[in-house]
Amino acid sequence: QVQLVESGGGLVQPGGSLRLSCAASGIIFSLHAMDWYRQAPGKEREFVASISTSSITNYADSVKGRFTISRDNAKSTVHLQMNSLNPEDTAVYYCHTRVGYWGQGTQVTVSS
Repeated sequence: QVQLVESGGGLVQPGGSLRLSCAASGIIFSLHAMDWYRQAPGKEREFVASISTSSITNYADSVKGRFTISRDNAKSTVHLQMNSLNPEDTAVYYCHTRVGYWGQGTQVTVSS
């Protein structure tokens, strides 16, 4: 059974940082490209970042230069380092595999 478990969300002030993690089980992690998506209240889920099996990364324009995605194949974990956060980054952040599995999400709230 495939499981993706996100962690690391929380409340942070504008300009602050958070590091999200997604621990995968039930898959051969190193063989899967991984993505982060987010969904803000009243909006559709949107792509944030992706990392390929060879660690090639891609970012949405809205987070480029502020967010960094990385992976640790030994721990079957993908991370999202988020810096210079602003209120528009407030959303539930989801981990996703290209074969269609989603995590339960972790809430990120950016507010003073």
